[in-house]
Amino acid sequence: MELNERKLKILKAIVKDYIETAEAVGSRTISKKHNLGVSAATIRNEMADLEELGYLLQPHTSAGRVPSEKGYKLYVDSLMKEADISDEEKRLIQNCIDKNVNDIKELMEQTSMLLSKITNYTTVALVKNINENNFIKHIQLVNIKDDEIVLIVVTDKGDLKKAQISTNVYLDQSKLNIISNNLTKKLYGKSIIRLDDRLIAFIKHEIGEYSNLIDALVDAINCNKEEDMFSLSGATNIFNYPEFNDLLKAKSFLNMIEKKDAIDKMVSSKGIQKENVKIIIGSDNDYELAKDCAVVTATYNIGVDLVGEISFIGPTRMDYERLYAIVNYMSLLFNKKR
Repeated sequence: MELNERKLKILKAIVKDYIETAEAVGSRTISKKHNLGVSAATIRNEMADLEELGYLLQPHTSAGRVPSEKGYKLYVDSLMKEADISDEEKRLIQNCIDKNVNDIKELMEQTSMLLSKITNYTTVALVKNINENNFIKHIQLVNIKDDEIVLIVVTDKGDLKKAQISTNVYLDQSKLNIISNNLTKKLYGKSIIRLDDRLIAFIKHEIGEYSNLIDALVDAINCNKEEDMFSLSGATNIFNYPEFNDLLKAKSFLNMIEKKDAIDKMVSSKGIQKENVKIIIGSDNDYELAKDCAVVTATYNIGVDLVGEISFIGPTRMDYERLYAIVNYMSLLFNKKR
């Protein structure tokens, strides 16, 4: 059965109406509200075909249909367009970014809080740790005792990381300098927390009996690694959606979003990628309890530096066009801060 242009228009109309009303959409409604140039009977037949193809569901015996997960995915991937956002919303977002641009943590948290109020969805701000964009500039090993040395890592930001290392043998400073120069040459410009495993294995093979120094270097970096920070806003917004009128379902949602590992698993799931925006719908979510939800995540950079992510969490009946427009407007503002 062919998914022709008319079927796509009808599917798009049903998705948009259902997002707006949360009520099953009938052929008569589509015929009156959308100028498709065909009769209600023709629309009804096309809706039956769309149901057979798996893009629509009929929740009750009435003629109304609702989008299936497959229908939402087709809509997001191919049919939706960027919605308009009001001048007032643009002003609020711009003011929030301008006010907090010099403090990345505040910038992400305050923007996330504002977006939760504007969109009426639960939002999660992920602030990347400050070491994320630190790169190795110099590595130095210094002898302090017969069986003990100090490892010093200098980053491009001027930060120092130090660690004391116990050795089984005495290493004089001249030999340590040779090893230091070799490590600096191999690791210069590498991200302080994204050292490639294959490169590390190669370096360990090259320096042979002193390979424990590389293990110590990696351990020293990981000991100083700061965790990403999560900030949750609008947790109770979920009560505004009829899909979560059931108290047990709403309670389960609230318990879920309070867990950092659950949030991390949700936002890192694979989804539909549209530029810097990832949209995860229903069963694509790796977190089992989030199968009734959708997650829209946008990553933000200032210049080349990744500063964080903001995720919107709600029912699968999310206003994807509006969210896509908002996060793209934010990206435009962030890019101007370069």
